Amino acid sequence: MGVERKIRGIQPDRDAGMLALPEPRAPMDASAWAGLAVWVLATVTAGAAVGALFAPDAWFAALAKPTWNPPSWLFAPMWTLLYVLLGVACWLVAREPGVAPQDRQLAWLAFGLQAALNLAWTPLFFGLRQPGWAFVDICLLWPAVLWMTMRFGRIRPLAGYLMAPYVLWVSFALVLNGTIWLMNE
Repeated sequence: MGVERKIRGIQPDRDAGMLALPEPRAPMDASAWAGLAVWVLATVTAGAAVGALFAPDAWFAALAKPTWNPPSWLFAPMWTLLYVLLGVACWLVAREPGVAPQDRQLAWLAFGLQAALNLAWTPLFFGLRQPGWAFVDICLLWPAVLWMTMRFGRIRPLAGYLMAPYVLWVSFALVLNGTIWLMNE
């Protein structure tokens, strides 16, 4: 395993049996900036669209909540920030050169799984008014976010680090969702 591992960004050259320098990243030209904008806008738009379709209403306002429940105004800016970080991380993973196809496929599979679970939570909680099913969803979302974070970090460490606030927020949201569900059963 020793030579097979990445050593400070240097990839083993399996054909030559020696270490080779990593492929250089593409320069930041107009195309790179456009790609970044597309990733960020796509992630923010997807999250905002679901949030707009299934916004909190009088039902949610009437639910019992713990004293440590954040103010309602905090959720939109927090999720916007998390989606921006996710978009940047996706862009970093997409443009990283020299990634083994299997590593990239697993990263995108993890991304897709967490995206589906993330986008399902809001309709479950606010649309169907099912905090219990939303709790099941977020219990599945949490390991999916961790998996994506680890897969992204293997490809580009910065992409993994950018997901740390997302992991922390989903951890908090999991406990909050479970508490609200239990308080209202």
